[in-house]
Amino acid sequence: MKFDASAVQEKIGYVFRDQALLKRCFTHSSYSNAFGGENNERLEFLGDAVLGYIVADELYRLGGSEGEMTRLRIRLVSQKPLEKAVRAMGLEEYLLFSGENNVGDKGVSSLFEALLAGICLDGGMEEARRFVRAHLPFAQDKEPNYKGELQEYLQKMHLALAAYEVVAQEGEDHAPRFTVRATAAGTAAFGTGKNVRDAEKAAAKELLARLKKGE
Repeated sequence: MKFDASAVQEKIGYVFRDQALLKRCFTHSSYSNAFGGENNERLEFLGDAVLGYIVADELYRLGGSEGEMTRLRIRLVSQKPLEKAVRAMGLEEYLLFSGENNVGDKGVSSLFEALLAGICLDGGMEEARRFVRAHLPFAQDKEPNYKGELQEYLQKMHLALAAYEVVAQEGEDHAPRFTVRATAAGTAAFGTGKNVRDAEKAAAKELLARLKKGE
């Protein structure tokens, strides 16, 4: 099984100074067990930590509540997005493994972490950050922050901040529905949700739309 370093580097947009390190990123344990050498498991371990830090830092910079950032971080560092990113780059075909069957989705997603660690070791944290930004969907996964957008709009217009009030709670204890009224600049809007937070977001979205329309 031949490893095409040039093709890999073209796909990832980064040229390794240490070509042996690049190949190790793509070496599955089944391959090293069969043919010797070091595999990518240690790199995968390091890449997991690097990925966690970069994703957390990026989400912090984007803003949002702790709960929102936590949910997005868990989503972004899970197996599916990493596997999807590797397959989108077409890197799975360069993974070195031994056996009749492929390494499966876990092996493909682990390649992202190993490669990220390799880039970090070879080129530094900023190169690693660029790789993560380019291949994980931060913008697509970030929930709209309607309360923040409303606050920014009111501040820009030199208006007092919005007030939120729970005006109704319906449904059973295990499946409640809340209604919240948001008020600002003499205008009110209502929103509902399965919890107060979601209801406030819905009310903020509606109030922002009404204020922008001049209602």
